[in-house]
Parts: sequence; C-alpha cells; structure tokens
Amino acid sequence: MGPDDSAIRDLLLATRRIAVVGASDRPDRASHGVFGFLLERGYDAVPVNPVLAGRTVHGRTVVAGLAEAAPLDMVDVFRRSAEAGAVVDEAVRLGAKSVWLQLGVVDEAAAVRARAAGLVVVVDRCPAIEWRRLGLPPRIGH
Repeated sequence: MGPDDSAIRDLLLATRRIAVVGASDRPDRASHGVFGFLLERGYDAVPVNPVLAGRTVHGRTVVAGLAEAAPLDMVDVFRRSAEAGAVVDEAVRLGAKSVWLQLGVVDEAAAVRARAAGLVVVVDRCPAIEWRRLGLPPRIGH
C-alpha cells in the first residue's frame, strides 16, 4: 500500500533535490517531459543516464550514476521494473529520503526493502500527474 494523498502532497512539497534515473534527451519520451516539469516546479533535478552522461537535458548536465547526483531527497525511477530494484537499493545506500517508481514500474520487493530502511515509497505513479491531480500550488522559495 502506497502513501495516501496527504502523504504524497507532503512529499512533493517537502522534496528539494531529485535524481531522475533514466532521463532522456528525446522530447517524445515521458522521462524528458517529467524532468522538465520538475525543473519548472523549482526542484533541483539531476538527470541520471550513463548513455547520455556529459550531455544536457533541459540545460542540466546528465550524470552517469546515482552516486554522482547525491545528496538526494528523492530518486524518480524511469527504468524497467526488472532494473528498478538495483536503483532502489542504491538510493537507500546513498541516503535518499524517498523513491518514486514511475507509471508501469513495479518492484514490490524493492519497495518493501526501501520502506524497511525508512524511505517513503511511491510505486506505479507519476509526480507530474499527482501534482496536477492534487492541485498543488506553485512552490514558494525555490
């Protein structure tokens, strides 16, 4: 069971730094659009993609691995479900406060491990969709 609307609202409003694992430089990819959305909302977002390392996405330099994006509040995962567990485990190791598995990304075992380590875990949802659905206001002080 994931967080309720109140917890998601609190998470989105309290988070400052987000690593987007699987960020793409292709405008037709959801990870590209969501990364831009997060930047527009004032998050300090870091694109993580080893294939694109050194390039830029929405003006931000892409890093090869999650450790290069630390320190982290949230890790937003755009990877296949089969690959999500390793990312979640690294997020836990690096001290992230939350992990967000995007739409279609489900790894319940990884979610259980992350929750046991004290992280807030959201599975099979999108922060951009949730932001709009919850009618969140513009972020202040970003």
